[in-house]
Amino acid sequence: MSWTEQNNKLSKEFVFKNFSQAFAFMTQVALLAEKADHHPEWKNVWNKVWIDLCTHSEGSTVTNKDRELAKAIDSAYRP
Repeated sequence: MSWTEQNNKLSKEFVFKNFSQAFAFMTQVALLAEKADHHPEWKNVWNKVWIDLCTHSEGSTVTNKDRELAKAIDSAYRP
């Protein structure tokens, strides 16, 4: 599944085998986001993680900063 650009956000759902894997992924994403100084809006319910990306400082729209973080997040995803 690829990222969807809609309502000035990049969005994607990630599915895992269980909560532990989902939470481990969120930890990896948190480190990537901190390194990029660009933080996602996200939600987790059991084995699923939903992530939205937009750049608030640019008027809450999608920028290259979001696209770069999306690529890094995809590289961390191991379902």
